[in-house]
Amino acid sequence: MNQYLKTHPEPFQAVADGVKTFEFRNNDRRFRVGDILYLQEWDPVKGERTGREQIREVTYVLPGGAYGV
Repeated sequence: MNQYLKTHPEPFQAVADGVKTFEFRNNDRRFRVGDILYLQEWDPVKGERTGREQIREVTYVLPGGAYGV
């Protein structure tokens, strides 16, 4: 399944730079391994997408309630 996610500039850039290799989100969309994430940079000041996008695949989902999450 394709998932489109708004992402603030700092974590968006960290993913682009390869230093952030995870996404921590409430699993209200029932994310599954194999889902494709379209990370869309979101400008919170302007309240709009910037046009920058990254595509990543979900490789692991940590179930809620595990490890204090």
